[in-house]
Amino acid sequence: MKTVQIYGIKNCDTMKKAFKWLDKEGIEYGFHDYKKGGFDADVIRQAVSEHGWETVINKRGTTWRKLDEKLKTSMDAERAIKVAGENPSIVKRPLILYSGKTYVGYDEGLYKSALK
Repeated sequence: MKTVQIYGIKNCDTMKKAFKWLDKEGIEYGFHDYKKGGFDADVIRQAVSEHGWETVINKRGTTWRKLDEKLKTSMDAERAIKVAGENPSIVKRPLILYSGKTYVGYDEGLYKSALK
């Protein structure tokens, strides 16, 4: 059986929703906390490749708002990966790796079809 690997920050409300949903559905998962375990560049690179940096980077959060305006306007995939490495909180949560694919954000409908 393949295990879901979930990446994020434990105290995030969206992460808590994802954990609760996974637990309710009886789906086994491993958790990688960016704050404690560091940044996983390969997973972020894969997510950016599959979904685009605009989906992977949370542009609604305080980490994005604190970035230099010049950096925000010149953002591209490589810069996004570099910025995420320096500021893991900027990655949209949760980021899930399952069966060789990444899933970004909390979406019960997507989870129901992809993770079972």
